[in-house]
Amino acid sequence: MDEIIRVIAKDAPVKASAITGRSLVERARQIHKTLPVATAALGRTLMAAAMMGDQLKGEGASVTLRFKGDGPIGSITAVSDNEGNPRGFVLEPAIILPPKANGHLDVGGAVGRSGTLTVIKDLDMKEPYVGMVPLTSGEIAEDVTAYFAVSEQIPTACALGVLVDTDQSVLRAGGYLIQLLPGADDSVIDKVEAGVARLGEVTKALRNEDVDAEGLLRLALADFDLEVLDRHEVAYRCDCSRERVERALISMGPGELQSLIDEQGKAELTCQFCDEIYEFSGQELQGLLKRAGG
Repeated sequence: MDEIIRVIAKDAPVKASAITGRSLVERARQIHKTLPVATAALGRTLMAAAMMGDQLKGEGASVTLRFKGDGPIGSITAVSDNEGNPRGFVLEPAIILPPKANGHLDVGGAVGRSGTLTVIKDLDMKEPYVGMVPLTSGEIAEDVTAYFAVSEQIPTACALGVLVDTDQSVLRAGGYLIQLLPGADDSVIDKVEAGVARLGEVTKALRNEDVDAEGLLRLALADFDLEVLDRHEVAYRCDCSRERVERALISMGPGELQSLIDEQGKAELTCQFCDEIYEFSGQELQGLLKRAGG
């Protein structure tokens, strides 16, 4: 079971979220046929988006994370709803890179260390909030940390990990976001830093099957008295539908729709997030053309 948990420290200005996401990252791997380094890169991005989406208030709110670096993976996009259910894709899912010296997958090398992270928060208002920061490492978690520090001025510790098994399936996945609230002094910062160092790598902690999302936070924030605010299941979830695709075709306008009918006589569109294929016959396209005013 994948889940997100949110906690607050009763004795310090600290809030935190954690996620376990083996199933949702494995679902993304199966959909997009990613090889290990792309699985790890996409998985980390999906889990970051899920925790950030879960922080949003308001039905219909969503957050989009887009990594665009100079590495061979091209770009990574992940979108989460306000309940922490993400979806996403990578531009180049089948890249192969040698592991780093420590044996870990080279996510930073795949994403690249020069480029941008763009965060779009759609709060169902007139204009979405857009923040952009330069990549710091391409390792995803460090870049998310930098985003919060620069764009939202929130001191944040983020860690994300995806452990890929020998058969290329996802064995473990999880991560956390620990954030300092106004009023946090040096003693609080020192305790958080010590706890994060004590926990170490997320994937190493998750190898223990008894460590779930709450367990990650209990280990990292052992020096604080934590209160659980919320916990719930999350899953890889795409909200595409035939109706949405029809609206997208209509939004092309009569001219482009007529050109599509003249040139191809039919249409076949694939959702980038879930690879669902939507087919439209010439007759169906003519019906959409009439609805578009053509």
